[in-house]
Amino acid sequence: AEARREPNVRDGASAALAWLERPGQHLLMWDAPEYPALLAEIPDPPPLLFVAGDLAILERPQLGMVGSRRASRPGLDTAAAFARSLAGAGFVITSGLALGIDAAAHQGALDVGGATVGVLGTGLEKLYPQRNRQLAARMAAEGSAVVSEFPLDAGPVASNFPRRNRII
Repeated sequence: AEARREPNVRDGASAALAWLERPGQHLLMWDAPEYPALLAEIPDPPPLLFVAGDLAILERPQLGMVGSRRASRPGLDTAAAFARSLAGAGFVITSGLALGIDAAAHQGALDVGGATVGVLGTGLEKLYPQRNRQLAARMAAEGSAVVSEFPLDAGPVASNFPRRNRII
């Protein structure tokens, strides 16, 4: 009861409700029918998932692609080529929207009109790295999705990034 009286809790809840009113914004509880079935089977599934974009792709066959943030040009080109090929064959490319290989994989999928899911280690309103903000917006706008288990305003905390990897 005391938590409900806290201004930051009330403000956070109000901001989340306003976020949910925008088109393409979703909040899934672990027992919702739209919650990804395979994600629900991991030992520690997130109780909530914030999703910007198309919920339907969360149930499609996915392949995770992750790699170095400081990848070489040939590494980036190879990641993009793999993503283009796999997305063109109907797989959803899932990665962490980080710099380097992750961004190249997302971009490669989008380049062929494929679908991609970005899993954040921050809240959706505090996307990190900021350099990938336009990529995330394009993903949500073009039938893909960006997801996070963290509150919308959660900033980058080092321990959250390995945690998000279990979702990828």
